[in-house]
Amino acid sequence: MESSESKSVKAGKVSGFENQQPGAASLPRTSPLRKIIVVAAIAAGIQFGWALQLSLLTPYVQLLGIPHKWASLIWLCGPVSGMVVQPIVGYNSDRCTSRFGRRRPFIAAGAALVATAVVLIGFAADIGHLFGDSLDREMKPRAIIVFIIGFWILDVANNMLQGPCRALLADLSGNNQKKVRTANALFSFFMAVGNVLGFAAGSYSKLHKIFPFTTTKACDIYCANLKSCFFFSILLLIFLTTIALTYVHEQPWSPEKVNAGNEEEEAGEPTPPVPFFGEIVTALKELRKPMWVLLLVTCLNWIAWFPFLLFDTDWMGREVYGGQSQGDNPGLKKAYNNGVRAGALGLMLNSVVLGFTSLSVVVLARRVGGVKRLWGIVNFLLAICLAMTVLVTKLAESHRRFATVNGAEVLLPPSGGIKAGTLSLFAVLGIPLAITYSIPFALASIFSSTSGAGQGLSLGVLNLAIVIPQMIVSLGAGPFDAIFGGGNLPAFVLGAVAAAASGVFALTMLPSPPPDVPAAKAAAAGFH
Repeated sequence: MESSESKSVKAGKVSGFENQQPGAASLPRTSPLRKIIVVAAIAAGIQFGWALQLSLLTPYVQLLGIPHKWASLIWLCGPVSGMVVQPIVGYNSDRCTSRFGRRRPFIAAGAALVATAVVLIGFAADIGHLFGDSLDREMKPRAIIVFIIGFWILDVANNMLQGPCRALLADLSGNNQKKVRTANALFSFFMAVGNVLGFAAGSYSKLHKIFPFTTTKACDIYCANLKSCFFFSILLLIFLTTIALTYVHEQPWSPEKVNAGNEEEEAGEPTPPVPFFGEIVTALKELRKPMWVLLLVTCLNWIAWFPFLLFDTDWMGREVYGGQSQGDNPGLKKAYNNGVRAGALGLMLNSVVLGFTSLSVVVLARRVGGVKRLWGIVNFLLAICLAMTVLVTKLAESHRRFATVNGAEVLLPPSGGIKAGTLSLFAVLGIPLAITYSIPFALASIFSSTSGAGQGLSLGVLNLAIVIPQMIVSLGAGPFDAIFGGGNLPAFVLGAVAAAASGVFALTMLPSPPPDVPAAKAAAAGFH
């Protein structure tokens, strides 16, 4: 998602807020590509942690005793922090007068908070046991409190990192639109690298042997693997961040320098800045039909995506492998953990397909007749894939296999065919996910010339159409699933319906991009 800082810089030139956007009037000259690559590489460290969250933390919270129907509430932090923290950090980093620069202090602080949060999350069970949690009880209230604190700090820290990183890339690119596009492409590429590394780490079951101290009385092998994965995440992020902040320097920003270059402004009487949220409200009032339709399609699209992104590995462990995250049966717990690791492998394949598809978006759009038609088609593909989870689950249940070992019945893994089909489903979902990560932002950029707001403000409004559905799903997915028996399928089916509706609206209501898009606008959107 585009950072609020880069949104503000762009909005300064398009929306008539030239005097109100710090730095908009004095963008630096273009920096060498090697510096852009070093800063973009931080995305690999950020996304490594996000991948671990997506693949491992929903099962982990259930091991701590949080019921499945309430697990989605933990994920409410992501959209809340994305809606609140990123704009606030962006607004303040635009105006930061530190001698270390505008963006670097926030990047350093974000990395430090990530390390703190990961320690709290990884050692939540141990800290809870230290303060009185019983090992014999499924519910571990003290560990849950520590985990929730760590998880919220982690999401806030990630949002502190991602926004300033993108803004620093925009600063380093200066007014060179080609480098702006290249910088964002590199950021996306390193996100894919981080995804692959994170999902690969999550799918490997013996990482705890590298850090033997992670296995304790309160922390079993699965928990120890989670700790080990997060240790690698900390090391990678700190390594990449240290290199970037050491190698890439910023010039300290001063309000006087910006005001001095503005002939229309009287000395000593700077125009008061317009707060970010004030700009968003103004933009909402002036939006025209193309942007409203884009917001509707994007909103439905994310209602479809978020249940799967939230519960995909839990679905693998629970419905496909037939395991349980809680209870006294070690065989069912083992089956669940095996399913979670298989889900992490599926997410890694998903990321590989996502990366290759991202490089082919322009070609695919030309082949099918435009970005609008491509988005509609892949939304139907998303709907089919989400509906297929029902078929995969029923096949897994009907072919459930057991074996008798030492007089006890043991649950066997699914057949090779079911495993292959499930992993293929994960891989195919990488295609619509790549489109979701690119086309809505490109269309928002193109429509900004007629939406009543600048490009940056349009992207800021688009962000609301992403985080608000995530909040709705986080609040409603668990209780909704509980109504239908407590599994993941009801939310997936609802997602399939939302994806189909998104596809219909994209094909029938969404305007096609105007043919006479200015060159600079097309370059920023990545379509030229």
